[in-house]
Amino acid sequence: MKFTRLDATVLTLCFAFLYIPILILIIYSFNESKLVTVWGGFSLRWYRDMWSNDGLMDAAWITLRVGVLSASLGTILGTLAALALTRFGRFHGRILFSGMIYAPLVMPEVITGLSMLLLFVSLNVDRGFWTVVIAHTTFTMCYVAIVVQSRLYTFDRSLEEAALDLGCTPFKTFFVITLPLILPAVISGWMLAFTLSLDDLVIASFTTGPGATTLPIKIYSQVRLGVTPEINAISSILVAIVTCGVIVTSLLTKSRELQRQRDERAAFRAGG
Repeated sequence: MKFTRLDATVLTLCFAFLYIPILILIIYSFNESKLVTVWGGFSLRWYRDMWSNDGLMDAAWITLRVGVLSASLGTILGTLAALALTRFGRFHGRILFSGMIYAPLVMPEVITGLSMLLLFVSLNVDRGFWTVVIAHTTFTMCYVAIVVQSRLYTFDRSLEEAALDLGCTPFKTFFVITLPLILPAVISGWMLAFTLSLDDLVIASFTTGPGATTLPIKIYSQVRLGVTPEINAISSILVAIVTCGVIVTSLLTKSRELQRQRDERAAFRAGG
């Protein structure tokens, strides 16, 4: 299919619509003026003020901790769920299990947040840091399960069968054969879960408590009173963190894919 000038124009407009607002935010984070819409010259003033803002830094630290923990737990549970759906065949309750995995993908976040709130209230659990982690793990694991499951469907199971025939236990087969081959999908799932956790406002607002204010909640509460240049600075740092994570993940995935192709060519030459 030929790539026409119209295609290039539409693609350019789409990317401009997506990324120009982010670029403007980053540019104005270096603005000297207190007015975020008026350029007053280049300055790092708001980055310095941001680091000295204890409330903002505490919220950022809580958000990073919640993101890492929930993404890690969600990746483990999501990978196990994907293995159950692709390796265990048709077990009793499979339709219900898969429906429970996919439900958070289509369920409005306000419903998920409200249901988690009612659960914690009924169990008489004090809302705080760990309730936010549990809530984020609940809705991020389904995204990991989808990513890993798609990789397992295209996985060459003859490699696992060969390892089992040679006396390898199922547990060892998973860590020696399966996990290294699906690792790019697992890493991608972790990055997706981490990004979703950083971005979440609705679910966290239902499940948070005293001393567990996440950065999106903090930013939203300040924006309601007026946007300050410090918000531009912290938002720019978040954009940089996510961008670096995506680049590193892409490079690792590409490196592993190139290594796999080299190993396959070497095995082919050796067999020939």
